[in-house]
Amino acid sequence: MDQHKLRALVFEKTGVRIDIDDPVFALVALNEAVLEEAVERHIARIDAASRQLAAQAGHAAAPAATAAPAIAPRELRLLGAACVIALISALVVLGGQAALRQPGLSSEQEQALRRAARLEQAIQQLDPRARAQLQAELQK
Repeated sequence: MDQHKLRALVFEKTGVRIDIDDPVFALVALNEAVLEEAVERHIARIDAASRQLAAQAGHAAAPAATAAPAIAPRELRLLGAACVIALISALVVLGGQAALRQPGLSSEQEQALRRAARLEQAIQQLDPRARAQLQAELQK
C-alpha cells in the first residue's frame, strides 16, 4: 500500500500522525512480505490439490471455457427443419382462412345498409331544428 495512503488511513482511524520515515512502516513491509509468502504457499497447496483431484477423476486439468462453442451441424439442421415447419404451418393457416372466408355481406346486412342510407337522406331533408333534435336523440 502507498505510504501516504496508509499514513492518512492511520490518522483517520486513530488520530495519530506518523511520518513517512517512521519505523512502523518497516513493520508494514515485513507484514506484507510474510503475508505474500503465506498466500503463495496456500496457492501452491490449492494447485496441487486440484491436480490430484483431476488425476483421481481421470481427467487432465483443462482451462475453463471462455467462449461459447460453435453451433454443431446437427443443431443447424434442426434449426432449418424448425424454420421450414413454421413456414408450412403459416401457409396452411392462411390457406384455411382464405378457403373458409365468406365473401361479401349477407342479404340482411346489405338490406340494413340500404335502409341506413335512406334514413340518412330523409334526415337531411328535415328542417334544421328537427334535424338537430333528431341528432340529439340519436346521441343518447
